[in-house]
Amino acid sequence: MRKATPIYRLNETRLDGVKVDMVIWQLPTPTPDRPHGLKYRLWAGRDGKRLVRYDNESGKGDHKHLGEAGVEEVYCFVSLSKLVADFFADIEKGG
Repeated sequence: MRKATPIYRLNETRLDGVKVDMVIWQLPTPTPDRPHGLKYRLWAGRDGKRLVRYDNESGKGDHKHLGEAGVEEVYCFVSLSKLVADFFADIEKGG
């Protein structure tokens, strides 16, 4: 059985103090809950507190968590570039 292949990794602290950690994997084959064939975890926070997290945990599909309380919303995946753009837009909104 083939494993997911990492295709992107970013771990940095921005000038505004927001830490960003992004990991994206290409799956060997699409799955019912990941029809786009990607597995991802995008996280941003400041001072140890989450601002935004996007992920597609197995069984839950694409979703995001906003703010420190982690309010969960379904995320409608369109493309990898839109996923990253939406993630950074939510960071700018402050989660």
